[in-house]
Amino acid sequence: MKALRYTLLTDGSSDAALIPILTWLLTTNGVGWAIQAEWADLRGVCQSRKLVKRIIPSLALYPCDLLFVHRDAEREPREKRVHEINKAIEKIVAPHSVPPAVCVVPVRMQEAWLLFDEAAIRHASGNRSGRQPLHLPPLKQLEKLLDPKVELHKRLKQASHLSGRRLKRFPVRKHARRVAEFIDDFSPLRALSAFAALEKDIQQIIEQRSWGV
Repeated sequence: MKALRYTLLTDGSSDAALIPILTWLLTTNGVGWAIQAEWADLRGVCQSRKLVKRIIPSLALYPCDLLFVHRDAEREPREKRVHEINKAIEKIVAPHSVPPAVCVVPVRMQEAWLLFDEAAIRHASGNRSGRQPLHLPPLKQLEKLLDPKVELHKRLKQASHLSGRRLKRFPVRKHARRVAEFIDDFSPLRALSAFAALEKDIQQIIEQRSWGV
C-alpha cells in the first residue's frame, strides 16, 4: 500500500496535538493510503523563531509529501498568519525542495479546537467516568475566547476531580496534549471559520495531487 507522509511544524511542542486532527481531515477527505505523520521536533536543533530557518531543518530531518505549518492566530487575523507562512515558504529556494504546504492557523489557538468534546476531555484527564459538570463554551463561541488554553486547562482540572496537593501536582499540559487522541469525529469544528478554511485547503491539495481514493 502506498503511504502519504506529512510533517507538522508547530509553534511549540503542545501543538503536536494537532496531528490527530490533520490525520482525520486527510482520511475524511478521501486519502485512502496509509498516513505517516511526524511532528518536527526542532528542540536542540534550531532556536530561531524565524519560519524560514525552521522550515528548512524540518524538511531535512523529516522529509515528507506534505508539509503543515502551524501558527496560532492569537490576536492577529488568520489571513495575516497565512500570509506570513506563505512568504516564508516563497523565500526557500534550491537546493531545498519544498513539498506542497498547508497553513494551519487556529483562531485564537489550537486549544480552541479541543473544547467541544466533553468525553475526550474527561478521558484525557484520567477520570473517564467522572460526572463533574464542565460547562464547555458553545461551539460557535470558541473562536471568540480570549485564552482557549486557560479554558481547556481549567476543564481538565475540573474533570480530574482532584483537589489539594494532588491537583497542584496534576500535569495539566501533558493531559491537554492527549485530548485530541480521544476524539473520533472532528466534524463539529466545521462550524468554525478557521477549521473550515483548513479543510478547504486540504481538499484542494488532495485533488491537485490525486491523493484521493
